[in-house]
Amino acid sequence: MSFSGEVKKELTEHVSKSRHCQLAELAAFLNFSGIKAGMGEHRFLSFESENEELVRKYFTLVRKTYNIKVCITNVEEEQITGNLFHEDLTVKSRYLQNSCCKRAFIRGAFLTSGSMSDPEKAYHFEIVCDSEQKAVQLQEMINSFGMDAKTVQRKKNYVVYLKEGEQISDMLNIMEAPISMMKFENIRILKEMRNSVNRQVNCETANIHKTVSAAVRQLEDIRYLQKTVGLEHLPVQLREIAYVRLEYPDATLKELGTYLEPPVGKSGVNHRLRKIEAMAEDLRMAGK
Repeated sequence: MSFSGEVKKELTEHVSKSRHCQLAELAAFLNFSGIKAGMGEHRFLSFESENEELVRKYFTLVRKTYNIKVCITNVEEEQITGNLFHEDLTVKSRYLQNSCCKRAFIRGAFLTSGSMSDPEKAYHFEIVCDSEQKAVQLQEMINSFGMDAKTVQRKKNYVVYLKEGEQISDMLNIMEAPISMMKFENIRILKEMRNSVNRQVNCETANIHKTVSAAVRQLEDIRYLQKTVGLEHLPVQLREIAYVRLEYPDATLKELGTYLEPPVGKSGVNHRLRKIEAMAEDLRMAGK
């Protein structure tokens, strides 16, 4: 089962105790799944899903919310929907005043029209809306919890989405999926640790490469001076560091300083080697 499927499985098992929250979640089910009228004087609600657990939750909400006998057909629309919706089929705000009702509504919207990526691969949470009005209402509702949800048009639909790991984790908490949230957080922490280790390794590798490259250039300059003017003609301090570098080609600047008498700090060693570099460059420019 995909991670998105695991989240939905956990959410289908959660049924709010309060009727107003049940009503809010049911409103999301109806709002995002669509309502179809039957023939003649009777009407029915058509809720299509390959997820049997989701279908069972839908009918559980209908039964608990309206305390009526639930059947698959011949259910009067007025009994179930009342006047929850505006003409544009967004849910009336008075049904979503409480924070708990907003949580229930977002949960229902995600169950019917939402999905999320495997956090091992990417961070992406989205809910697809069939109208801009629904997308705006849902976006505002999600952002009322301190989120930064965005909306993008995808063909004829509008998608409300989140892409930051921390906010997706918070969204799982908002929808009341604690088990999925903990699993998501564990994956996120491990990914951040791996990324941190990789950055550190890359940084150390870059530093090693930089150190090795510098040492190679220093050796080239020293051997060039040795061939052209002779190291014995260099000033004492430069001659000493030149011999030490030749003897310890792989040593760091700090290590080179400990081999001198008296010992010299890293900056002092670097200063002397730069002088050698400048001398060698001057001689090359002069054609010697």
